[in-house]
Parts: sequence; structure tokens; C-alpha cells
Amino acid sequence: MEPSLSMQSQHLTANLERGVLNVEVQQSVFEPESLFGFAERHNPKRAFLFVSKVLGKHVPVKPSVMQVTYSALAAQVPTDIPGPVIVMGMAETAVGLGAGVHRALQETRDDTFYIVSTRHDLGTPIFARFEEEHSHASAHLIHMPTDEPILEMMEAARSVVLVDDEASTGKTFINLLASLKGAGLNNIDQIVTVTLTDWSDNAVNKALGPQASSVSLLSGRYSFVENPNAPLPSMPDVATTEAGDWPIDPGNDWGRLGVIQHDDTLQLESMPLPGEKVLVIGTNEFVWRPFLLAERLEKIGVDVYFSSTTRSPIAIGHQVEHALAFGDNYGLGIPNFIYNVGPGQYDRVIVCVETDPSSVDRKLLSALQAVVVSDA
Repeated sequence: MEPSLSMQSQHLTANLERGVLNVEVQQSVFEPESLFGFAERHNPKRAFLFVSKVLGKHVPVKPSVMQVTYSALAAQVPTDIPGPVIVMGMAETAVGLGAGVHRALQETRDDTFYIVSTRHDLGTPIFARFEEEHSHASAHLIHMPTDEPILEMMEAARSVVLVDDEASTGKTFINLLASLKGAGLNNIDQIVTVTLTDWSDNAVNKALGPQASSVSLLSGRYSFVENPNAPLPSMPDVATTEAGDWPIDPGNDWGRLGVIQHDDTLQLESMPLPGEKVLVIGTNEFVWRPFLLAERLEKIGVDVYFSSTTRSPIAIGHQVEHALAFGDNYGLGIPNFIYNVGPGQYDRVIVCVETDPSSVDRKLLSALQAVVVSDA
């Protein structure tokens, strides 16, 4: 993946069952077709999905390709924003992306920490809540940091870098900022939104004025012409933020309570050989440490790809060629999915969890002949 700044407008169309999605790409750091494709959501609130080809969520991606995007985005963040700086990744899709951007920013400044919004209640104090209105699971939580130096940085923060995979209307960012200010972050002077693809037509900047700026790998706008005769899909209930039967240990946090260092902690009993084709799967919001494992394997010559499970129900078609449904590993009783991963595609499949290994649905392991690695 090489940068090739495109200034020429491109028009793309996706014909979905519930309507027609028209996209105008106005500017892109990479070739647009290398960054995204389309899919149809099983979601009555929004019919379409921009599927990232570099995120490692719905399409398996090499870790080195993902790292290129982290560096490219971090390089666009203004160097003169005042610190301390909060870098915040959005659940569930952008928690790994946000961590990658934060790690890249750490190469040039040491006054940042990383925290994520989440749909998992750790049982520790909640700092703020907000809504992602179009999402399959709209409620987000932001936990209060329990580490005193990080809490002090949060309270003194003068800039916030908000990271999501894409922006379509900008409403989620606006809702989040209102929630942060309502929770007491009153010293914020600068806001930077960071996305892989930005379809919002500068909505955040227009709403927040000169204190806000946006960076992305691709920007443009879209319109969706609804088919009034198309039936609305039923959607499984995946909106809970409750703790499940397999709780998460707050002492093993990777970002929900705020972190400064990115610890590579996952260990394998049997290491893959150089050249072996391996898929590392993160689960739900637990994607950053699995990514670090995949990155480590790639550096020793393993032909490794990274992907992750999700709560998001998506129809087969367009960018989604294969879907597997199974039970979640948190004991919430909600369906999870993995996309574009089928049996027999890899020599080895490694499923990484932050819960006990026995929490993983045997259906997933059997279908992919996978092994479990736990960080619990």
C-alpha cells in the first residue's frame, strides 16, 4: 500500500436491496478501492455499511498494511495541538485503530494517553455515556481511569483526538464531545477527528467551529435513495452494556481504563513457522493485543492476517462473501459474527479472548479448526 494522493473526484454506486448508495470520493491518500467497499446492514436504522479493507474488522488484513494506515493518519494530526492529549477510540470498530494512531503519535510526543469508549461495563466508575444513533448497539460507556497519573492527564487535557473507522454524519463525534464536556472536561481547546474514510462533508468542523479539525485517508460525501417497497430487516438485540456471565478483569485492562504503554502480552504454546499462513482473530473490543501478536508473527516471517469478531449483523453480498454466526464469549447471550473467513483458508487460526478460554463458542472453533489464546 503506497500513498498516491488523488484530487480527482470519483463517483461510485452500490445497488442494495433497500436502496441505492451514491458516493463521491473527493480526495484520497490511497487508491479508494484499496480502502473500502460496500455492504448491507441488517439494521432498520441504516441500510448500508462502508466496509474498510484496511481495518481488520470485516476483511482480514496483513498487520503491516494496518500499520501503514496508523502512521498515515497520525502524520496528519496537527503537531501544535496543546497537551495533555486524550486519544479516544470508538467501540467497537475503532478501538484497535485508535490504539494504532496513539502508538504512532507517541513517536513525536509524550503527553498522550489512550482510552476507548466501550459497551462493556467493568464494574468500575463510569465517567460519561453517549449514543451512536445509527448503530446496531447505540449506547457507549467511558470509564473513569483508575490510574492516578492518567486521571490527572484526563482532567488537565487540552486536546482530544477522536478516532473512528468512518464518519458519515458526524453526529457520533458531536454527541461524544457533548458528553465529555458534560462530564467535566472543560479545558479542551482543540478537537481532532481521525477516520479512515470521512463522508460527513465537514460536519464536525461546521458544528464546532475553529477549535475542530478533521483528518482522514479519504474524504467525500454520499447520498442514499431509499427503496420504499423494501421490507425492513429484523435485527438481533445486541445493544446491552451489561456485564455477562464471563466478566472482564479490570486489572488486565488494555484501554477501557486508559493506558499509556501498549503491552504485547499474548503468548502461544506453539509458534507458527515462517511462511505458514495464519489468521489471528480478535474478539469484539479485544483487538489491540491480538493485533500486536499478529504484528509480532509477521515480523518473524509468518504469512499472517488479522481480523476480528463483531456484534454487527451484515448481509452477505458486495464486500461480504462469507459470514459465520456464533455465541459471544462474554456470556451476554447475543450473536457474534465473523466475516470473509471460511473453513480451510488458513493453515492455523488463532482466536484471542480476554475471557476464560472455555467461554468461546465451540461452533466458532469447530468451523475454523481454531485454537484459543486467552489474556484472562
